[in-house]
Amino acid sequence: MNKLFWISLILFLIFYTFTAQSFAENIAKGVTLSGHIYDKENGESLPGATVYVSNTKSGTSSNNYGFYSMTLPVGSYHVVYSFLGYNDYIIDIELHNDTTLTIEMVSTSQDLNEVEVTGFAKNENVVNAQMSVNSISAKTIASIPSLMGEVDLIKALQLLPGVKFVAEGSSGLSVRGGGPDQNLILLDEATIYNAGHLMGFFSVFNNDAVKSVDLYKGDLPAKYGGRLASMIDVRMKDGNTKGFHGNGGIGLISSRLLLEGPVVKDKVAFMVAGRRSYADLFLRLSPDEDINSNILYFYDLNMKVNYNINGNNHLYLSGYFGKDVFKSGLFGMNWGNATGTVRWNHIFNKKLFSNLTFVASRFNYQLGVSDNSANGFDWQSSLDDYNLRQDFQWFANPNNLVTFGYSTLYHNFFPGVIQGTNKDSFITKYQLNNQHALESAVFISNEHKLGALFILKYGFRVSMFNNIGSATNYQFDSQGNVADSTSHGAMDFYNSYTGFEPRLGIVFLVNESSSVKGSYSKNHQYIQQAQNSTAGSPLHIWFPSSPNVKPQIGHQFALGYFRNFRENVFETSIEVYYKYSNSAIDYRDHADLLLNKYFEGELLFGKSWGYGAELMVKKNSGKLTGWLSYTLSKSLRKINGINDGNEYPSPYDRPNDISLVMNYDLNTRVSFGFTWVYSSGNPVTFPVGRFDYDNTTVPVYSKRNSYRMPDYHRLDLSITWREKYKPEKKWHSEFNVSVYNAYNRKNPYVINFQSEPDNPNVTYAESTYLFGIIPSFTYNFKF
Repeated sequence: MNKLFWISLILFLIFYTFTAQSFAENIAKGVTLSGHIYDKENGESLPGATVYVSNTKSGTSSNNYGFYSMTLPVGSYHVVYSFLGYNDYIIDIELHNDTTLTIEMVSTSQDLNEVEVTGFAKNENVVNAQMSVNSISAKTIASIPSLMGEVDLIKALQLLPGVKFVAEGSSGLSVRGGGPDQNLILLDEATIYNAGHLMGFFSVFNNDAVKSVDLYKGDLPAKYGGRLASMIDVRMKDGNTKGFHGNGGIGLISSRLLLEGPVVKDKVAFMVAGRRSYADLFLRLSPDEDINSNILYFYDLNMKVNYNINGNNHLYLSGYFGKDVFKSGLFGMNWGNATGTVRWNHIFNKKLFSNLTFVASRFNYQLGVSDNSANGFDWQSSLDDYNLRQDFQWFANPNNLVTFGYSTLYHNFFPGVIQGTNKDSFITKYQLNNQHALESAVFISNEHKLGALFILKYGFRVSMFNNIGSATNYQFDSQGNVADSTSHGAMDFYNSYTGFEPRLGIVFLVNESSSVKGSYSKNHQYIQQAQNSTAGSPLHIWFPSSPNVKPQIGHQFALGYFRNFRENVFETSIEVYYKYSNSAIDYRDHADLLLNKYFEGELLFGKSWGYGAELMVKKNSGKLTGWLSYTLSKSLRKINGINDGNEYPSPYDRPNDISLVMNYDLNTRVSFGFTWVYSSGNPVTFPVGRFDYDNTTVPVYSKRNSYRMPDYHRLDLSITWREKYKPEKKWHSEFNVSVYNAYNRKNPYVINFQSEPDNPNVTYAESTYLFGIIPSFTYNFKF
C-alpha cells in the first residue's frame, strides 16, 4: 500500500490516543446530562436543537438523530432547549449522577403545510463551527412558487448564495463554480447519481417525505468526501410514532400521498410516500395519433421504518425507488434511481454515540427501438454502489466533540452496451469496458471550544482508491490515440491513489449575535461524469480515476462574517472564498464521448480556480419571511490543448447571481409567495466563420467559452388559501395557485445557427426558449 496511507493511519491513531488521554481527567470530574430531543406531536427527532446551560454559559446541540450529551460538574442548572419554530423547553435540574433526559418540544406553528423540522437552531449560523453550510426546511421549500405546482427541493437550493442552476429547468447544480458531478447528493446517506425527473425539469425528492436538508459548500465535515464542490444531505422523515396521519396533493402534473404512523406506539413507526405524474393521460386526449400514443411519466416511492429497540439502540430501514418512462412510437427510454439504507444507532455510554450504516444504490438508464426490423436496438448503462460506514461521536466534555470513523465503498461501473434486438439488426453488439473500484477512508475531527470566544474545528480524512480487475487499461499518445493496452485479471488491484485531506476551521465569537469564521479544506474526487448531451439528460456516463485519469484534488479557503439582529429574527452573512485544483478535467475540441471505449483519450488535464463573495440577508419570522442573496464570482480554467493554453471561463462561470425570495402571511389562512432571480448568461462557444472543403461547409468556432448567452431573469408568484383551522376537524386542506415566469421573459435555452434557405451564404442565429408564462393549481390536504 501507499506509504502515505500508513503514515496517515498512524497519525489517526496518535490523534485519537492523545485526545482520549487529554480529556480523561476532565471527564472523570463531572456528571453527564444526555438524551434525545423529539417533536412532541409526531415523535420526529430534532437534529441541531440547542441545549444551553445559562449558569455556565455553555451548551451543545443534538446530532442528526436528536441525541445530545453534556458533561458538567455536580450542581444545580438552568437548562434551555431551543429550536427554530418551537417553543423553548426550560428546566431546572439537580445533577448528582449521570442523568438521561428525553425532551419533547412543541411546535409554534399550526399551518397545514407545517413541517416541524427546520434543521437548525436559532443562532446556528453564528455559532456553528462548520462554515459554508446552509439549511433549508421542507416548510420553506413548500412556500416557494414552483414550476407547474411541483414543489422542488433542488430548485429551492438554486436560490441560495453560491448555488446556480446549470440550465433552466435542469436539476443540475453548480456550487461555487463546480460542475454538477462535483456535488455529493445523499438521501438517507445513499448516493443519488441523477436527481432529475422529466429530463431534469423536476427533482427526485418528494418534499412531503423530506425531514431536513443541509448544503455544505466545499467545507465538508471530515466524515464526508469524494466530491470537490458540495455535499447535499437530505434526510427522510422517520415516521410518526404518536398516531396515524397522512397528507398529499393533486396538481396539474402529478399527485402524491404520504402515510405515516406507529406500528407499536412510541416504539416502531413507518412512513411511505408515493408520487406519480400523469402527462401521458393528457396526451391521450389529443386527436393526433402521433401524440396520443406517446407515454411520458415518472414515479417515485419513499419508504422508511424506524424501530426504537431500547434506550441505547435504534434501527432505521429506508429506501427510495424512482423511474422515468418515455415512449414515442417504437422508440422508448427509461431511467431511475433505487436505494436502500440500513442504519443502527448505538449508545455505548452517555458520551459515545455510534451510527453504523450499510447502503446499496443504483442508477441506470435504458433506451432503444422495439422493432423487429434492422432498426431495432437496445442500449443500457448502470452504476451500482455498496457502502459500509460507521461514525462515532464522542461528547468528551462541554468543550470537545470528537467525531471519528471509517467508510468503504465499492463501485461497479457498467458504462454501456448496445446491441440489436433481432438477428436482422444492422447494429452489432458493442460494449464499453466494465470497471470496478474500491473507495475507502478513515477520518477524525474535533470541535474544540477555546474559552468563551473561540471555537476551533480540526481534523483530517485519509482516502484511498483502488481500481480492481478484470479490466483493460489503454495507453494513449499526445493526440489521444490508442498506443498500447494492458489487461488485468479478476480481483487484481492494479492501480491505487491515496489522499490526505485536512480540515481546519476557526470561529471567533464577537458577541452572542455575531462571529467571524475562517476555514480550509482539501478534497479528493475519484469518480466523475462524462456529459455527452444537454443539461438534464440522464445519458451521462460516470467513470473512475485510473492510470490515465488522476483524481481531481481541490483546495478551498473561506472567510466570513455572520451577524444576527433582533434576537435572531434577521440573519446576515458575507463569505468570500478562493478555490483551486491542479487536476481539472475538460475535453478536447470536438470530443467523441458517445459509446467510445477510448474516451479517456478525449480528456485533457490542467488547472482550475475560482473566487467569489456571497451575501445573504434572511428574515426568519413574522408575517414577512424570506431572503435576499447575491453572489459575485469567477470560475476559470487553464488546460494545455484548449484555447491555445490560455485561461478561459469554465462552463459554469456566471459572475452575477441574485435571488429574492419572500413569503407574506396576510393572515392565518392566506399567504403570498414571491421569487425573482437574475443571473449572468452561461459561457458558450459560437461559430464565427466557415469554409468549404470537399463540398462540405465546415464551421470555424471562437475560442472556448468566449461568448455568453443573454442574461437570465424570471419572476414567480403564488397565493395559498387555507381553510379555517379547527383542531377537532381531522381533514384540512389548502389551495395553491402559482405563476411561473410571470412577466413572460423569453430566456434562451439554446441558440442554433442556420443558413438562409434561399441564400446559403447567409447565416442567422435562432434562439429557443423553454417556458413562457405557466400558471398552475395544486390542492393539498392533510388528515
